[in-house]
Amino acid sequence: MERRTIGAATLEVGAVGLGCMPMNWAYSGSLQRGDESLRAVHRALDQGVTLLDTADMYGPFTNELLVGRVLKERRTEAFVSTKVGLLVGEQHIVANGRPGYVKRACDASLRRLQTDVIDLYQLHRADPEVPVEETWGAMAELVRAGKVRALGLCAVGVRGRRRTGARLYDGTLRQLERVQQVFPVSAVEAELSVWSTEALDALVPWCTARGVGFLAAMPLGNGFLTGTLTPGSGFEPDDLRARHPRFTAEMMAANQPIVAGLRRVARRHGADVTPAQVALAWVLAQGRHVVPVPGAKRERWVTENARAATLRLTPEDLTELAELPAAQGSWD
Repeated sequence: MERRTIGAATLEVGAVGLGCMPMNWAYSGSLQRGDESLRAVHRALDQGVTLLDTADMYGPFTNELLVGRVLKERRTEAFVSTKVGLLVGEQHIVANGRPGYVKRACDASLRRLQTDVIDLYQLHRADPEVPVEETWGAMAELVRAGKVRALGLCAVGVRGRRRTGARLYDGTLRQLERVQQVFPVSAVEAELSVWSTEALDALVPWCTARGVGFLAAMPLGNGFLTGTLTPGSGFEPDDLRARHPRFTAEMMAANQPIVAGLRRVARRHGADVTPAQVALAWVLAQGRHVVPVPGAKRERWVTENARAATLRLTPEDLTELAELPAAQGSWD
């Protein structure tokens, strides 16, 4: 598989990554697919998908444990990214960016992942009670201690920008400028897909200008852009899409033209090309530093996603995708 760089020439990953969260958190049936998910991670590595993206809060903790079982056998083939800064409570999720907690959390992640170094350690969310520079400084100490190779930040967008004239990621851009003064940012992770393009306004250009890698989260729109979901698709209560405004029957019906456009482009490239592969190829076309990180928990989806790295969209394809109707429904 084609290789892309994360922040510096020494940090290389396969052009398509693997989001591990769906394997045992936030999606229907995730807890019942442990062995199947292990096979999916092994298949990803077999296909050249080296970036494995997890977090301590997924599960919580169980996602790192699952990835660790694979890393124990194949550490040299993987680039592992995990996150810190969020705690899962009984009823809500809270941020914790205190330096002492960050260091303890890193040690715990290393144990669960069964490795002595994390390739990319990301700040999941900034703690409003702790200056972000203090949290980032603690993370930088982990790099100097040899426990972490590089640092990244997950971007958080503030909605309601139409009322204020602000861009979705203005707050994140200010955070990035602040932490960049403490220690270099190697990667930024944020949502990017054909139905959620806000990161292209300023966040992706910020990364491009500074040689920072951009990890595109949810490049398949939580599964909608695969074309396998219909307005009649039901979700279990534990599935995050059951409460998502874009996944009501009405909004899924309204957004079918987006999937239809992906299918038209796919047909031009052959009968075996899927809408999901077109959606991922579109993300790949946004820059050499951009790496889509689709979530998957089955081998066949991992294989399908990996093959998107070989799909080259034409200028005609990109024009058609740029002219797709805007997605209907709130995203938060």
